[in-house]
Parts: sequence; structure tokens; C-alpha cells
Amino acid sequence: MALFGSKSTKTTVNTIRPTVVRTQNVAKEIQSVAKRYDVQVEKLDFNILDVSTYTRMNDGTKETEWEEVHERDLYELDDTSALLNPFFEIKQTYEIEIFTPTKDSYIPCKNLKMAVGANASKCKVYVSISAGSVIEFHQNLENDLKSLINKRKIRAGILIGIFDEMVGEATSKIYAVARVDEKIVYKKNETLLVAEGIEPTATTNDALILHYEKNNDVDENEKVDYASRGFIQSVKKDELLIEYIKAKPGSPGRNCRGEFMKPSEPIVANEVKFGVDDSIRVIEDDYSIKYYANENGYIAFENKTYLIKTDVEVGEISFKTTGSINSGVDSDVSINVSEADAIKDAIGTGMSVEVSEIDIDGNVGSNARVVALKAKVGGQTHKTAFIKADDLDINVHKGIAVGDEVRITRLEHGEVKGRNVRISQALGGKIEAENVELNICTSHVKVTASRKIEIQKLQGSENTFTIDPIIRKEEKSSHDDETSDESTLKQSVKELAQELKKYRILVKEGTPAFLDIKKRLMHYKKSGVKLPAAFVKKYKQFQQMQERLKEIEEEFNVKNNQLKTQTNKVVSMQDSITDARVINRDRWVGYNEIRFKLIEPPIELVHKPAEGSRDMIFGLVEVEEGEFEIQAVSE
Repeated sequence: MALFGSKSTKTTVNTIRPTVVRTQNVAKEIQSVAKRYDVQVEKLDFNILDVSTYTRMNDGTKETEWEEVHERDLYELDDTSALLNPFFEIKQTYEIEIFTPTKDSYIPCKNLKMAVGANASKCKVYVSISAGSVIEFHQNLENDLKSLINKRKIRAGILIGIFDEMVGEATSKIYAVARVDEKIVYKKNETLLVAEGIEPTATTNDALILHYEKNNDVDENEKVDYASRGFIQSVKKDELLIEYIKAKPGSPGRNCRGEFMKPSEPIVANEVKFGVDDSIRVIEDDYSIKYYANENGYIAFENKTYLIKTDVEVGEISFKTTGSINSGVDSDVSINVSEADAIKDAIGTGMSVEVSEIDIDGNVGSNARVVALKAKVGGQTHKTAFIKADDLDINVHKGIAVGDEVRITRLEHGEVKGRNVRISQALGGKIEAENVELNICTSHVKVTASRKIEIQKLQGSENTFTIDPIIRKEEKSSHDDETSDESTLKQSVKELAQELKKYRILVKEGTPAFLDIKKRLMHYKKSGVKLPAAFVKKYKQFQQMQERLKEIEEEFNVKNNQLKTQTNKVVSMQDSITDARVINRDRWVGYNEIRFKLIEPPIELVHKPAEGSRDMIFGLVEVEEGEFEIQAVSE
């Protein structure tokens, strides 16, 4: 007995009786029916009863009648000339039966999860079958698949029977596989093309691309270098500098909804209004005009003309004016910096300059960096400045200089690294090179050379003159590696020699027995008697021993030759130190040291020339085998 006022908790699902409608928009019609009967759209299904296709030519001047195309004539609509006619129109009307499925309703391929999708233009339509779907074979399978595909297509507004010749082939393949295997289980997602219209070609608007403007995009977490503003844009020979993309109209298309797709009109907004000189070549085709560099340098724009130049004249290089200039040492760009005021910096604080050649009339500021093939500094360098060039001239140097041929008027406690270094006056500082020439040497100068140090006038003390055959960092690293290799090779050769000795004894002692066994085995074989297993085993063991001996001999010879080569390198470097010289063309004053660093053994010899001594030339002399001294020698 129910209590007064109680309500039943049973949920009632509304159903509708089959409703037949004609419509051009199936999805909208199903939503309308669902709303009218207060039913969820997902609870409704429909069958396609009939499809009517209509076409007409409509140029907009007057209303024309639609003409129905019979199903047997639909193939004629594949005529591209008609489909790409902007006045040609096509539509479909569908007669469908909308109903609420029941447990007794026939549901074809109920375990098939299938959806329809299309590309952005709707010119290609795909059916996606989800992983886990199952298709079981039955006689009407092919028709059921076509029906399911068509229902999903028209619900998405896609025409059926047009643009979809591939559907029959796809469903036939599925039918054939299912017939053989009885059912198909999809282990992964699969996509099938079920309609393809005529894809339009996009319109190309004109564009002007300045390729010479290097891409300076940086990672959002990377610190931005505001000093690098691209004062000049360096270019290389044959580099693409500028590209003009010509405007090109697109081609029309028609999508799988039957809609004509008219391309937009191309926009011309970047027409070429500049010229170029002979330093730039022009190549034109139907699609673009390309401008290439005929030489190295930097690109300039003067009087509406692009050209490539190599010489740059600037008053100063600073954060406020040009910013850093980094065109590369192989760019053929030469810069002349004219600022010569002694209280100003021609190269400002923190600036970086990398060009082929640079002539600086004035000073190089703190933390500035200059790299070139050839460089000249008419002023002075700050103690934190860095200058590097194959050919380098500096007036007053306090910073770090690296080069091949380095010439300095006055060194004031700066550092110099090079191959041949010539300094007019050294007032303290550190020098490393193969050959060093000092016109005037005062005090607190440390010179290290691998071949020669020559002083014309010595006017101070506390100087150190060192001969080191492996002065350069890369040479030291190479020597350390070679020393390590030599030690490893020595140990390896020693171990191989011991093993070689052992196997030679074993082979020598086992040879008589081996020859006897060999003789017997040949006899057994000739007599047709089965070879004794013990004899065969011993015979093979001896052969393996001979092969191992041969392998050891080969490895020993290779390693021993490598060791000899390594040893010869050390001997050669050791010999070079005996040819090295420290030369003082003046008399010795104050406290100074001459040092020679031997490689093998790795020791350092020191000689302190006596005050007032006239001994000019010093070298390394072998007084006894393996024992050396620094002595005055002839040049």
C-alpha cells in the first residue's frame, strides 16, 4: 500500500512513433523532432528512405528553377568544368524516417564505433573507426556499412552519391575480410577516405622578405643582449638577401557539401620600389624575385638602392651609437673608428666587435672585445679589454692581446700571447710566444718563449725569461696526453714481451711432439683408419698456440712502433730546447732570472746572470749525458 503523497521513482523514457519528413538539413530536423517530443537527440535514430539531388545554373540575374538529377545520372556531376563554374549550384533533399530505437529494433554493426570528420575546407571527408570496434560478418554487411556511412555523412551536411566513389571499394574490402575471418577486430584506430571534392588552391599575397635581417629571436629564459642591435648586416657571397614573393590568385574548388569555394583576390602591398647595383644579382621566375650577394661585406641602402659595401667609417662603437658589431672575421668588412680623444673610448665599455679588419684611432674600453684578422689600436687598451688578430698593432697595451704577428709600442702590465711578438718598451707584463723581441725591458716582465727571447736594452730587474718548448696551452694538453699514452704503451709493450717470450718457449718445446703427431695423423688418414680423438685434440691445440703467437707478435710490433714514434716526438722537442736562446744585447742589471724547462726529465733549470755581466747569449748545454746547465754560448 503506497503512502499518501508518495511519487514513483521509475524513470519514463519518451518514445515517438516513426515520423517521416523531407529536409535538406537532417541534423536540424532531428533536433526539432526531439524538442517537439521532449526526447534527447541521442535517443533518436533515422533511416534514409530517399535522396533527391537538384542542380541549377544561377548567375544572380534572375531566379532559375532547380532540376532534379536521377540517381543513375549522378556520375555526370563529376564533370570538373561544371563543378568549378561559380554559377553552378547543387543541393540534396532527404526523405528520412525518425524513430526511437527499441530492444527489438535492428541495429546493424552494433559493436562498430564510427565517426565522420573532414578537413578545414570540407573537401576531404573521412570515417574514423575506433580501436576496439568489432564487425561481424553477415550477408547484408556491405549495404549496412554504406547505410551507416551515408547516415553519418548527411547528418554532417555532406552530400551522398557525389564525390564518394571510393565508399564502395572500402566497404567491399571490409566485407571480403569479414567473410573470410568471420569477424574483424580493430586493434588500433583506422581512418578511411569516404568523399573527396575539389580542393581549392590558396591565394598568395605578395610579400617582401628581408633575409639579410638575421633572426635575433631568443629563448624567453635567455638574457637579451641589448648591446647587439645589428648596426651593420653582414652578408656572404651567394647568400640570399631579399626575396619578393609575387602575388598569385588561387584556384576555385567545391567541397563535399556542394559549396563553391571562390579564392580571395590577391593583395599586392609590397611591390619592389628599390634598385640594386652590380654587387647584387637578381634571379626572377614566375613565383618570385630573388636577390643574391655577389661578394662578402655588409648590405647598405642608399638612394633607394641596395648594395654591398666592405668599408665602414664610424666615430665610435658604443652602446649609445652602434652597439656591438659582429660580422665575422671572414666577412671582408673593414671598420675605421675615428674617435682619437685620449679621454674617450673609441670602443666603448662592454662592446664586442668581430670583423675582418679594424683600425681604431683611439682607446679600447673596459670589458671590450675585438676580434679580427688584422687590427690596429692607436690609443690604449683597458686592463680588462681583449684584442685578438692574426696581425696586431697596439700603441699602449694594458689588457689581453692574442695574435700571430703582434707589435706593441708600450706594454704596461698587460698580457700578450702570440707566435712572433715585438715590443718597443715593456713596463711589466706577461708575454708568451715562440719568438719575443724587446727593444727596452724595464722591470717585472715575465717572458716565456719556445725558441728565442731577445732584449736590446735592459733597464730594470725582477724579470723572468723562460724557455719552454710546450708553451701553448694546446701543446701542453697534447704533451700531457702523449705522456699518458707513452706510459700506457710502455706498460703494454712490457706485458706483450713477457707473453711473447712465454709462447715462443711453448711453441719451441711443443714442436717435436707436434711434428710426430702430424706424421701419425697423416699415416692414419692414408691407411683409412679413424683418427684418434686425443691426437686430433692435441694437434688443434698446438695450431691454436701458433696462431696466438702470431697475433702477439703482430700486436707487439704495432705497439712497439707506436712507442718509438712517441719517444721520438719527445726527443725532438727536447732537442729543440737546446737550440733555443735568451739574448741580452745590453749588460745585465739588477736581479733577473733565466729559466729553461726540460721535457724529459720534467725539470726546470734556473740561471741568475751576475750584476754587470756582459754575457749576452744563453742556451742549454749538456755537460754530461742527461745532465744540462744554462751557460753563455755563441749565437
